Formats: sequence, structure tokens, C-alpha cells
Amino acid sequence: MNIFIGGAWPYANGSLHIGHIASLLPGDILARYFRIKGENVLYVSGSDCHGTPIMIRAAEEGTSPRQAAEKFHLEFKKTFDELGFTYDLYTRTDDPFHHQEVQKIFMELLEKNLLYRRNDEQVFCEICRRFLPDRYVEGHCPQCGHAARGDQCDNCSALLHAEELENLRCKLCGNSPVLKETEHFYLALSRYQEIISSYVHFSRNNSLWRDNAIGLTSRYLSEGLSDRAATRDLELGVEVPVDGFQGKKIYVWIEAVAGYLTASKKWAALTGGKWEAFWKDSVEAYYVHGKDNIPFHTIIWPAILEGLGFHLPDRIISSEYLTLEKKKISTSRNYAIWAADLLSRYDPDSIRYFLTINGPEKRDADFSWREFIHSHNSELLGAYGNLVNRTFKFIEKSFGGEIEGRFTDTRLKSKISLLYQETGEKIKNGEFKSALESIFALVREANKRFDEQKPWLTVRNEQKKSKETLYESAVIIANLANLLEPFLPFSSKKVRESLSIAEPCWHWIEPHEFRLSETNPLFERIDLDKIDEEIKRLENLK
Repeated sequence: MNIFIGGAWPYANGSLHIGHIASLLPGDILARYFRIKGENVLYVSGSDCHGTPIMIRAAEEGTSPRQAAEKFHLEFKKTFDELGFTYDLYTRTDDPFHHQEVQKIFMELLEKNLLYRRNDEQVFCEICRRFLPDRYVEGHCPQCGHAARGDQCDNCSALLHAEELENLRCKLCGNSPVLKETEHFYLALSRYQEIISSYVHFSRNNSLWRDNAIGLTSRYLSEGLSDRAATRDLELGVEVPVDGFQGKKIYVWIEAVAGYLTASKKWAALTGGKWEAFWKDSVEAYYVHGKDNIPFHTIIWPAILEGLGFHLPDRIISSEYLTLEKKKISTSRNYAIWAADLLSRYDPDSIRYFLTINGPEKRDADFSWREFIHSHNSELLGAYGNLVNRTFKFIEKSFGGEIEGRFTDTRLKSKISLLYQETGEKIKNGEFKSALESIFALVREANKRFDEQKPWLTVRNEQKKSKETLYESAVIIANLANLLEPFLPFSSKKVRESLSIAEPCWHWIEPHEFRLSETNPLFERIDLDKIDEEIKRLENLK
């Protein structure tokens, strides 16, 4: 089976924070799981390096837009590497290859009459002397009345046109802009009303999308799809490859989502792989992103793919929002936990665990320093780490690090075998929290079993029984390392190395002997004083 996984493209005008990581982490869990299963996986993403915010950031730092984007692109790559993300290609939108391929897509859509020219009034700031990008037009949503930007209302999630906002204001200078006529290409999105409706109906009936994606997309469809601008008057982006449109750029939400396809082609060019296998042949396509990106992945991108004759998204893994200590994360107020900073002080598996078990999977979730540290100490260290550490230490101390046997508990063997199947189904369905909870239920059962069998007592007079307990505990741990590989890859690798197991697999394993290599604790305890220290650090950022 071919599996395509597209992770949303973070915007290269600032550092990644925990909200970004929470929404993107499911992509790596999926990729790791499908690779263990032996599926043919292509997992791509990249940095969005276009747009006015990057130009403004560059001006603030006294550098070029390319250099500003480069700084954050490299930071993103380092962060994803340290978190264990296994992208087959992590690229960038200012790559000449991306520009060339996006222009080809644009021209193909134009040839198929899916793009057309239209004169329209757009928001122009006479002070800044420029047409304003949507995100730099502020005002009030015409539907709910809350503050909104030019392309979307964060309060009611309405898709907007900038000129529809009430009380228009230029975010750059604060003055009231005017409407000025300009010519642009528009994507004939309204033609896809019935096609997208049928597509969403199928996805709902087969439980392929998360509820937030179904709900929001259905609402947009009930309001009626309207044609949307495919080009913009921008200084930074992909040039429109049509005479008379010099200086205009392809609209970012057409160009950026096209990155999934251009990245696939770039991967093929670099590796000799067949990109068509993930776009034309039998494939299951996953798209992983935050709630604010839903309409671009469930309406605009499927419409483009339908026009191009390519495979539409199958699974929409759209996260809700993550708050921080019960408050909204705000990059402008510097109220955030930056991913690179978090990684400098904490284990990547601790971060992956918490953002999965407490992530915004079905509803908004909160990152609390108290919960994060207690979660690490009680679950990762106290439950899983404790099971591994005491089993391995007893084997080293009592049997010289070598132990063999047969797993005789057929009930538990069947339960663990079934857990592989159930966990796999949950991962495929985007139910990561439930999958991880089920695995840790096994961890707690294994600890209870260890306590009840008391190998520290039986080793004195019933060595055979003690040996059976420790051997079977080691087998359970070997299987836990498999099951936890998609979620906790770093500690899973440590366990396999200690047990001399080469690679993970997705089925019951029962090595009949173990020769332990040097073992060290999987996790270190985090001092509870860190809670107050981290909260004070957060307060000092503001």
C-alpha cells in the first residue's frame, strides 16, 4: 500500500512553538507506524518562505527576505530532527524547483479553464502605497462581529474576502485603506460545489475526517462556495507566468498547498523514486494540520487536485487549539513555549508523550507545566521507566545479564497480540491519544504482574520462578518497545539496543533468550521545583 502523509508547512517568519508541534506530531506517528508495517510511505513538508510577514521580519532584522526565511527554515529543520520527525523530504517554498512546478500547475489549471481573469476591487493602503495581503487587513467579521483578518475569522472560522471586513484597517500603518480596482486570476471554486459536497458526504459516512473538519467544511458548503483569488499583488512569492501580470504572485493558499505535490516531485528527483505512486496510483493520503488550515485542505486543495486529475485527500487529521496555562498562545506578546527552548531542557520523548496524551486531538487542550512534569514523573519514569529499569537490573544482578525461557501466559500473549491490531487501527484513524492510553494500560498491568510475582523474593528459594518472571517481563518490554516506537522513538530504540533487538516490527515477538547490553535508566526524574521555575520563566517572557 502507498501511504502519502503531508504535514502542514510552518511559516518561516518566527520560531515554532508547542502549538505548532502538537498539530504536526501526528504526521510522524503515522509515518513511523506505516513504515514498521512495511508500507510504502512518502512523508513531506517544508517551510513556507513567502509573503509580507517575512519581508517585514527581514526589514526588522536588517537582512534580506531570503536570509530571514533561511534562519527559521534551518531552525525548523533542527527542531524537527531533535523531535525525531522522519520526513522523507523537508523543503521550502522559495526553492526554484517549487516555483517552477507551481507555475506548471497554474498553467495547467488555466488551460483547463479553471482559472479566469477578473477585475475586482481589493484593499489598497495609500499610506503604504501597496495592495495589502489578506493577513495585513484587519477589521470586524461581517458574520459574527469579532475582530478578524482578511482571509478568515478565528472566532467563527468564516472564510472571508478582505474587502468584506467592516471597519477596515491596515495592520502595517494603522490607517484606513481604500478599495482599488485591479486585475487578477480567480479559481472557479464555485464549479466544485457538488463535487466537494459528495466528497465530504463520503468522508463523513466513512469516518475519514475529524469532526472539526466535517463541521467546518459542511458549513462552508451550506453557505455556497465562491470563486477565490488565485493571484495577489505581492512582492514575495511565485511569479504569475502570464504576460501582463508582472509583479503579481500566485496566491499563497494555492501555492503553499501545492507544495505537497511539488515536494513529492522534488523527492522523486533526488531519490529516483516514483512520485506518481503517491498521487495517481492506489494510495491513502493523510493531511496533518491545525484547525485554522481546514478549508484549504478540504475545499481549495481538493478542488485543485480534482482539476488536475490527482488523488484527493483521504484522511484529514486536523487538530484543535492548544492553550498555555489556560491562556491563548500569543507570538506577538511572546507568550509561548518555543519548541527549540523546550528541547534544550527536556527529553524529546517527554514532549512527544505529553503532546499526544494531552494534545488537542478532538477539543482544545491546555499545556500546563504542572501537568507536563507530573506526567513525565508518574507515567514515563514511574510506570514505563520503572518497569524497564527494575526488570533489566534484576536480570543483570541475578542472572549476569543473560536470561532465556518460554512465554507461558497465553492470556497475556493473546492480549498483547490483539493490542498490536487495535493500536494500529487507532493510529490509522487518527486516535493517537486512545492508542497511547491503551499501551500504557499494558505498562501498568505489567508492573502489577511484576509486583504480584515478587521476583526479588523468589530469587532466593525459587530461582526458576524468578527467572520465568524476569524473562516474561523482558518479553513484554520488547513488545512495548514495538508498540511505543511511533510515539516514543528515542526510548524505544534504547530498549531495543539493551535487548539486542535490531529493528521494530508490528507483531508479537518472543526472543527465547536475552543478552542485555549496558543498561541505563530510560528517563530521569524532573525536580518538582521546575514547575515554579518554568512558570516564572514564562511570566518573564511577556
